[in-house]
Amino acid sequence: MLQDTTNTAAAQAANQPIQGLETGVAGAEQFGFDHMIGEMLAGEQNVAAFILIVLIVQSLAAWYYTIVNWIRNAKIKARADKVIATFWQTTNAQDAIKFMEEQPKDEPFSKIALDAAEAASHHQKHEGSRLVEALNRSEFIDRALRQAVTRESSKLENGLTLLATVGSTAPFVGLLGTVWKIYHALIGISVSGSASIDAVAGPVGAALIMTAIGLAVAIPAVIAYNAFTRQNRVINTRFDSFAHDLHDFFATGSRVGDAAAAVKR
Repeated sequence: MLQDTTNTAAAQAANQPIQGLETGVAGAEQFGFDHMIGEMLAGEQNVAAFILIVLIVQSLAAWYYTIVNWIRNAKIKARADKVIATFWQTTNAQDAIKFMEEQPKDEPFSKIALDAAEAASHHQKHEGSRLVEALNRSEFIDRALRQAVTRESSKLENGLTLLATVGSTAPFVGLLGTVWKIYHALIGISVSGSASIDAVAGPVGAALIMTAIGLAVAIPAVIAYNAFTRQNRVINTRFDSFAHDLHDFFATGSRVGDAAAAVKR
């Protein structure tokens, strides 16, 4: 008899809904994304609003440099082959230099070639001076090319520091906002004395959105940083190769490849 009574009570308890569960589920369904954003900025929690603004600014800055660097690198790669090929295919050095002067001001290969040509011309004009005695033609041109390559390489790094900073700090900024919101949510729950799902889901859900926003800001920045680092490495390799050929040309009057081909003939 006692066992039957226990089974009956357990069955009745199982059929009855858990107190507060239905209300909590309904509240969670009604608590949409727009309500969570309102919850994030509700009250006098200026710190949470400031953290959200910081994340938005970081995202805008990262996307700005991502777009700018992508357009710049695309232009460089699109023009590089034509500029280099035209320079070496032009039989007259003066015509080749004139072609380089007609290129856009932001075209790096033409600027490197013009610096080399200017160094060679400057050294030739000052023959017999102390400049020529201190540095021979090859060393003078080499110094000019090194400076030109360093200058153009440094321009490729524009914005990479910001992308790296955003990628490494945005998750922690979002986590700071999450901790701050959860702290105030727990205080609110303790004051109200209610620990039901509808009382917890809203503030905690809004707090977790901060972490999600931080990750959404950081992940594209990290991907862009890695992509531009690889692209810059390839472009810098082409800078060095082109500068090496320019040094041989302006120091000796011909490229190393052309001289080797002439010897074989």
